[in-house]
Amino acid sequence: MKKHYNLITLSLFPICGIIAQNEKVSERPNVLLILADDLGWSDIGCYGSEVRTPNIDALAESGVRFTQFHNTSKSYPSRACLLTGLYAQQNGYSKYFGGPLENSVTLGEYMKSAGYRTLWSGKHHGEENPRTRGFDHYIGLKDGACNYFNPGLQRYGEERPAQKSHRRKWCIEDKEYAPYTPTDKNFYTTDHFTDNALMWLDQYKEDDRPFFLYLAYNAPHDPLMAWPEDIAKYKGQYNTGYEAIRKARYEKQRKLGIIDKRYELSAPIYQPWESLTLEQQVEEAEKMEVYAAMIDRMDQNIGRVITKLKELGKYENTIIIFMSDNGASAEVIELSDSYGPIGSLSNWKSLGENWANVSNTPLRYYKNISYQGGISSPLIVTWPKGGVSAGTKSGFVGHMIDIMPTFVDIAGTDYPSQYRVRTILPYEGISLLPAILGGKTEREKPIFWEWQHGRAVREGKWKLVKQGFDSPWTLFDMGKDPSETVDLASKNPETVERMNKMFEDWKKRVSITKGVKAIK
Repeated sequence: MKKHYNLITLSLFPICGIIAQNEKVSERPNVLLILADDLGWSDIGCYGSEVRTPNIDALAESGVRFTQFHNTSKSYPSRACLLTGLYAQQNGYSKYFGGPLENSVTLGEYMKSAGYRTLWSGKHHGEENPRTRGFDHYIGLKDGACNYFNPGLQRYGEERPAQKSHRRKWCIEDKEYAPYTPTDKNFYTTDHFTDNALMWLDQYKEDDRPFFLYLAYNAPHDPLMAWPEDIAKYKGQYNTGYEAIRKARYEKQRKLGIIDKRYELSAPIYQPWESLTLEQQVEEAEKMEVYAAMIDRMDQNIGRVITKLKELGKYENTIIIFMSDNGASAEVIELSDSYGPIGSLSNWKSLGENWANVSNTPLRYYKNISYQGGISSPLIVTWPKGGVSAGTKSGFVGHMIDIMPTFVDIAGTDYPSQYRVRTILPYEGISLLPAILGGKTEREKPIFWEWQHGRAVREGKWKLVKQGFDSPWTLFDMGKDPSETVDLASKNPETVERMNKMFEDWKKRVSITKGVKAIK
């Protein structure tokens, strides 16, 4: 059993309205966890973007923004870490896709056992029905991606007959659909996921129990599809090209205090805008217009949820957490049967490497890579009644494995070592609550990454990272060089050797095969 903070004992923080563990469950805070999909580190206004995100920005203004929060660099292992507090290597999601989350309780199971109403609307990216893992209700996409206007219309990726039945799986409570074709002509996944959340908030407005609502959007993951009125807001916005947008974001980030002079602009990966043909420039600008519109629409929907919470009188005692599952994506899916304008129902387009590099300003690379552009997430936390200082920033080095222990602190009940017939591994993370409330600033234990060809270790100021099994390790002093621009490996061979051993020991400890518990 792991130690957790009883909220009322955190007396060093200016907390008001926090309820002790032994008081009524109904007085504990509600929790709204919002997860974006493939959203880059600089893609929202309060992290430097030109995209209009007033509702997310308002959360930042009333809460805390983290500048060093991390994911796994890939959607489904990130989501598995988020749900369990374990590395994906421990819960099975780094070895195979879609199977059960092993050795763990989910956030739904833990929060339900702690007396919460548990609700999940949106993307899952797994085969288990969330209703079998602690959620009272689930409606959404069980797959990695889908058509936003009609999930049943287009396939995902190459046409491989063996996988056709696997793609585009949808779940509505206990019923599964593959493919799922909505009857509403105004269907759009971002709107639909929000509609479900609002329905449940109304349904349980008189419930004595607090709620945990997990709102997992699939925006702005490809395909790039958005409502025409949202796209129109950004017409011509990106005609200046990659370099101009990236520079403007960098300057805004400096002005906002999200970064400081230690953050240099990493070397650009994008092509020079002037090297593109006029036709290519038009297409690239249009792709980014649609991508921005998708983020804009997500922000509008977050605003709908906030408005509902205020109408119900639940906003003040709701902890709202916003984050992304990985950095912006350079993956490109091309379908031979795509046609029509970019952004429309019939055209599957991906953002691509050039804009992905811009989306992660000023960091290196993008999704699937263990450098900062792949593993960095915006993280915003607000809690009006909980004493979170408005407009603050935290440089605490966090990871998605920290969400479970944070929820344990919020709910105030013990984390289990046994759940039903399962033996549960201790969670790997640490609670973010002290950092959220303005206290803890340093992480005591290292964190690790391994996805595809990427590997990394972060210990204190040092980050050891490489991309490719046969590639040499690179080493960065993140205290002085958080953009990873100067490799110090050759000057610090002892540090490289020591941290390499840390990685190998960690990998041995956490690695499992299907159906086998992690090595302790």
